[in-house]
Amino acid sequence: MTEDERERLRKTFTEAPELYDRARPGYPPAMYDDLAAAAPTGLGPNCRVLEIGCGTGQATVPLAGRGCRVTAVELGAEMARVARRNLAGYPGVDVVNAAFEQWPLPPEPFDVVLAATAFAWVDPAVRVPKSADALRPGGVLATVRTHHVAGGTEEFFAAAQGCYERFDPATPPGLRLRPGYAVPEDRDDLRGEERFGPPVFHRYEWEAAYSTAEYLNLLRTYSGHRALPAGARDALLACLAGLIDGRHGGRIAKRYLTELRLVRRTG
Repeated sequence: MTEDERERLRKTFTEAPELYDRARPGYPPAMYDDLAAAAPTGLGPNCRVLEIGCGTGQATVPLAGRGCRVTAVELGAEMARVARRNLAGYPGVDVVNAAFEQWPLPPEPFDVVLAATAFAWVDPAVRVPKSADALRPGGVLATVRTHHVAGGTEEFFAAAQGCYERFDPATPPGLRLRPGYAVPEDRDDLRGEERFGPPVFHRYEWEAAYSTAEYLNLLRTYSGHRALPAGARDALLACLAGLIDGRHGGRIAKRYLTELRLVRRTG
């Protein structure tokens, strides 16, 4: 992905914060348990967390619920507004509206730097070294990626390929979902940063059920769908709705693979 394309697509997330807040799923509870086991102070009142790209608080609220003190940096002003609303009951959380690349790090280092499905949208030249700068020795960089994998209502997703090939010209022909075990681990951007030890990966597969309206709303929060011309996007969503309503009784299941990557700052 080029820098211009990354910048264009990441700005689409700021366009519909209320929809994003309603439609986007959270993360498996086991993920927070594994993060707690890796964090030098656990997840609690003694843990200082820097979250990169908090969105509307999908990961921030569970961290705050465990008592963490969180500084959440969010690029979109409206996203940050909704996040502050969702986190109003947690005085230990500060939501900052800024781009992580330009945001000045505070003097006191953090125990955890977390980016939940946001790390890929940060400048590759900045994200890993600045995360190392933000951590104290022994602190942990935790990045989360979510993949759509084989499973769920497989017949629907196979048929949906025809809708995408018809209305989204960027769709590779004959694309099929991979099983979770075939998705490669996320290692590439760590090369060259000597202050981190080797990565440790935790993976969680899970499914979520959606009505037709819920699934279309979810798609409306994805950058690739939002970047389509309005006419093509509307036609694509109508095609998918016809499949869900006509063949699956208005309800489908989607299978996710959530990957938590943990790397510890060694010096």
